[in-house]
Amino acid sequence: MTFNPNRYHTMPYRRCGKSGIQLPVISLGLWQNFGDIDQKEVFRQTLYTAFDNGITHFDLANNYGPPPGSAEGNLGAILAADFVAHRDELLLSTKAGYTMWDGPYGDWGSRKYLMASLHQSLKRLKLDYIDIFYHHRPDPHTPLEETMAALSDIVRQGKALYVGLSNYPADLAKKAVAILNDLRCPCLIHQPKYSMLVRTPEDALLDVLDEAGVGIIAFSPLAQGLLTNKYLQGSIPTDSRASKEHFLKSAAITPELITKLSDLNELALQRGQSLAQMAIAWLLKDERLTSVLVGARNSVQLTDSLKALENLSFGKEELNRIADILSLS
Repeated sequence: MTFNPNRYHTMPYRRCGKSGIQLPVISLGLWQNFGDIDQKEVFRQTLYTAFDNGITHFDLANNYGPPPGSAEGNLGAILAADFVAHRDELLLSTKAGYTMWDGPYGDWGSRKYLMASLHQSLKRLKLDYIDIFYHHRPDPHTPLEETMAALSDIVRQGKALYVGLSNYPADLAKKAVAILNDLRCPCLIHQPKYSMLVRTPEDALLDVLDEAGVGIIAFSPLAQGLLTNKYLQGSIPTDSRASKEHFLKSAAITPELITKLSDLNELALQRGQSLAQMAIAWLLKDERLTSVLVGARNSVQLTDSLKALENLSFGKEELNRIADILSLS
């Protein structure tokens, strides 16, 4: 497989916290669209398009699919077939923290679960090591020290180069980062849900991570598709996430939300962007963010997201207008 020789010339890269790692400002998330229920040739082409455009970071979790584990298995097969010569150009991440198998050891954050899950992930990915291994969510039942010690030991055993956190609130993230620092295994990165419509990280998390020198990569930047043109007419398309009543509920599509989305879309058009492109650019305006994770159903959708890079700057009036729109009740 021959990839674009100029792939690193147009993608901006940002340093991840205080580390030596740089990430593309747009990374590819394999949460959905890469499972066994999806078309393999379609997501193979999506991966090619990503790498051709300088996206070096592919993000997974043990339970991505469906079925759980299939996204890792499918990526592993493609890596072995087409990316062997480029493994050292890629930064691959996976996670553990949600339910993966039956019984008391297949969920949360015990040492037993994290070690077993990573071993399974490496087998599916056909890899000797993963670049970043995340704890996917806090565990209210396991001492934080046990979970962080397991992450540290995973690095010392050479099974991961770096560790990260996901879905940790500010106070718990601060404690976890401190424990990892004491273990001489710095937290590389934190992955929070963050978008124009979900701004919880702004309350304290962004400041905590910035002060600690931890990188930040936002997931769900399009709020499960709300920040696209899918719902601007107030209806719910049959193939949309809201129609499946899973992660996004149809009840969330309220008249008030449609008004906000329409106003945001009008501003995006004035900027020469789609609503989705503006939503990605709006996140990247904050230099504290290392990268934004986008999902893609196919190469066309990914290419459309990449066009956000054509206009990442915002004027003061634009930012004030966005703030006014988002504050509408």
